[in-house]
Amino acid sequence: MSLFQVGRLAVKIAGRDAGRKCVIVELIDQNFAVIDGDVRRKKVNLRHLEPLTQTVDLKDKASHDEVKKAFEKLELPVWEKKSKTPAPRVKKTKKVKAKPATEKKVKKETKKEEKTVEKKEVPKTEEKPVEKPVEEKAAEKKE
Repeated sequence: MSLFQVGRLAVKIAGRDAGRKCVIVELIDQNFAVIDGDVRRKKVNLRHLEPLTQTVDLKDKASHDEVKKAFEKLELPVWEKKSKTPAPRVKKTKKVKAKPATEKKVKKETKKEEKTVEKKEVPKTEEKPVEKPVEEKAAEKKE
């Protein structure tokens, strides 16, 4: 007869649940069992369990509620399932980089000033008629 049987309390010695107490709910074969308790209900290798002397009266393939009641009698913590409804999340706001606004305004103002200065520097002159080249004048006279 094996040390591992349905209802035997054990401690997980490997994995993310290491150090937590559990109970064997179902023996799958010589190497694997389904556990529940202060750990997630899942299939584990028996090498990852350290059996304790305590046992709990559980039927084969007991539900999580039955395991929870047995653990509460022994005053042991129980892994609670997460609710299926998602928790309300805070909406993220975009972070705006704090750039000095004066730089942009100064750049725009300087560009405007440069344009106005350029316009002022070029005085408007009256257009003089362009003289025709000498060759054209000679051709006109001959006609």
